[in-house]
Amino acid sequence: MSEYPDDLRALVEQRLEQLAYSPRPETAGLEEAMRYSLLAGGKRIRPVLCLATGRALGMDPEQLLPIACSLELIHTYSLIHDDLPAMDDDDLRRGRPTSHVAHGEDVAILAGDALFAEAIRLACEQPGAPERVLAAVREIAAATGVDGMVGGQYFDVVGGDEDPDALRLLHSLKTGRLIAASVGSALALSERPEAAKQPYRDFAAELGLLFQIVDDILDVTGSDAELGKPSGSDERHGKVTYVSLYGLPRARELAVDSHREAVGLLAGAEGDTGSLLRIADFIVTRTS
Repeated sequence: MSEYPDDLRALVEQRLEQLAYSPRPETAGLEEAMRYSLLAGGKRIRPVLCLATGRALGMDPEQLLPIACSLELIHTYSLIHDDLPAMDDDDLRRGRPTSHVAHGEDVAILAGDALFAEAIRLACEQPGAPERVLAAVREIAAATGVDGMVGGQYFDVVGGDEDPDALRLLHSLKTGRLIAASVGSALALSERPEAAKQPYRDFAAELGLLFQIVDDILDVTGSDAELGKPSGSDERHGKVTYVSLYGLPRARELAVDSHREAVGLLAGAEGDTGSLLRIADFIVTRTS
């Protein structure tokens, strides 16, 4: 298996550690709750995707850290809210008690809200031509809204048809849009012509599908210790997944097919795509 681009991950971790949100002592408890979830670890796939895309396009990854880290703040906010009793009601995340268990449901909700707001502020601090920064922020905001992550979460909560098209739509919104925006935000900041960016967009869309198929497989095959969260959560909640719809053997085949498709889509891209390919390899082989 190819090595994950840990040099990019280290850049993200360092910047996330440095983030501060308010000098007011009255909100110190809120900031503590935000940092509790944000700094709990993980591979930082979304911001690393952003930096890897910038690297492929000849941009300095360090210059993309504001927009990249904003993606991780948004992802963390979504995890905090997903874990709430009104949603998935999970008490373990990344091997630690979830935010509402550690800090209370009220503070957890506010921590998620604050992370999203601070993510937008951070993204607006991205260096670059104003119109390109605005385009990047627009891409991320659209990916998190009604036609993106939140809309997908709503679809998941209310339930939908149990067929392949409905399942793909659900996950293209809930998971895929933010992964696609992780690549797309870097593309928005690049001066490359749109035709040169399309292979990256196609790759990112397929990568979101791959991520979700593997996530569904791990929910069945992984242990709580391996996943850092409760396994079997999807089955307990009666959710339609690639495993419940296709069965485990076929879901594994679909993951391999999706990985092959993603790699093939990137083959036509201009630039050094090595880090992006390593991320795709990591996703298809991950165990947690």
